[in-house]
Amino acid sequence: MATTTHGNQTPVPLVQMSGSTIMSVDGDLFERDMTTTEPNGSLRPRGSRDGGYISAALLNDSARDHQIQLVGPVKASGAWQKKERTGFTRDDFTIDFDRRQVTCPNGHTSKTWVEAPAMAPYTVARFASHQCDPCVDRPACTRGKSARSVNFLPRHLHELQAHNRTDQQDLHWKRLYATRSGVEGTICELANAHRARRSRYHGHRKTHVQHVLTGIAINIERLASRRPRHPHRPRDHTAFQHYLDSRGLTWECWWRQGK
Repeated sequence: MATTTHGNQTPVPLVQMSGSTIMSVDGDLFERDMTTTEPNGSLRPRGSRDGGYISAALLNDSARDHQIQLVGPVKASGAWQKKERTGFTRDDFTIDFDRRQVTCPNGHTSKTWVEAPAMAPYTVARFASHQCDPCVDRPACTRGKSARSVNFLPRHLHELQAHNRTDQQDLHWKRLYATRSGVEGTICELANAHRARRSRYHGHRKTHVQHVLTGIAINIERLASRRPRHPHRPRDHTAFQHYLDSRGLTWECWWRQGK
């Protein structure tokens, strides 16, 4: 993991380098990243994650346990209704958590509300066959032989998920998540330009030293490519240099050749 700090039109240096074994799962490293502090010792107020790792549960846990606001897109539904945009998705159903029932777009209410341990943390609301079979919109609702069922998260996670998906359409949220491109670019630079995924040494400690030295090299490259604020102006000649010029003597002749 490479941690960066962001500024306006200034080089973005790497301030922390950490790694893990090849057997580690990315999701298991989030807990460690959450408790990592800034160089001044404070916790990060906000962090970004790739969309492949963001979930409603992770958003909730980071805010509750670490007071960190995670910024990242929650995955969209993978149901065929959402992909084809021709049917009724879960968002088209009204969920009443107080009455423990779900209402379909045609006004029918679910008959069962199941919180099975095998489906945790999801709750399943099922409609009856006598409701779905005669419905004219059945082809747009379900393609199975049984009646429609709707799966959803517990109330606090369901509302958090819906709120996050709404924020994803906001311009301010898109600007916040745009900083993620800098993180992905740094990961690409480490992996491709510096071969950080291959260790030149044996052991975690030596490999960590390699990562730190690689981060230092990247910082030097970024600082070297920075355009100076003020153009370089060579200094004026010293009195001794003027003395040499007045007598037709070269400077190198005196202090480089020892004459």
